[in-house]
Amino acid sequence: MSSPLRDRATLLFVALAAFFCVNAVLAEFIGVKIFALEDTLGIAPLQWNLFGQSGSLSFTAGTLLWPVVFLMTDVVNEFYGRRGVRMISWTAAVLIAYGFLFAFAAIALAPAEWWVKAAQPQGVVDYQAAFAAVFGQGLWTIAGSLVAFVLGQLIDVAVFHRIRRFTGEKWVWLRATGSTAVSQLVDSFVVLYIAFVLGPQKWPLSLFFAVSTVNYLYKMLAALALIPLIYLMRAAITRYLGAPRAAELRQAAAA
Repeated sequence: MSSPLRDRATLLFVALAAFFCVNAVLAEFIGVKIFALEDTLGIAPLQWNLFGQSGSLSFTAGTLLWPVVFLMTDVVNEFYGRRGVRMISWTAAVLIAYGFLFAFAAIALAPAEWWVKAAQPQGVVDYQAAFAAVFGQGLWTIAGSLVAFVLGQLIDVAVFHRIRRFTGEKWVWLRATGSTAVSQLVDSFVVLYIAFVLGPQKWPLSLFFAVSTVNYLYKMLAALALIPLIYLMRAAITRYLGAPRAAELRQAAAA
């Protein structure tokens, strides 16, 4: 009996799952930083006005990585089906919770006295306070992120295969973009509602709708921009597995 690790389809799934999970976990941790899009691009503030809110366009740094998560989701959906996406989604959720658990454990450790002042030459007065602020995201934010992530992924796989049922092997872009459009509509609003409306910050609904809408539009633009890459990855995977094996996986995934 040959080793499962000699099977290219198994190796491919492991690689896709690992890349998916590391991007999901990193997106959660770097998402604590909010950046101004116009300042980053070196242009004048756009002064958008939405739901009575105006100002510069602001996003979490996690938006840099979520498009990669969307891409991995669509590729796994295409070749490994519902079971594959659900497996990597639940695995990523557990790893995110695991990461936050140990982040809080690290914050609770008594810092060495010399380390607290170690970064003062770089302008960080209290290294422990900075570490706690960056890695100790509020429980409402963590809960919102996890609930929105899992819910979004489950909706994505359901919509993807509903569209696939009608399109068959055609219109890969439609099922990839369509599933992202629905799942991220839920994800973008759920995470901010739990974290910032139900949470201690008590955002007004106007701010909630404005920020959620801007983040959703960004995600959709990213999903559209990734369409050519989806086709390139599909072609590369077909070459790697061989056309017959790739077709076999896609047929099983659609069942």
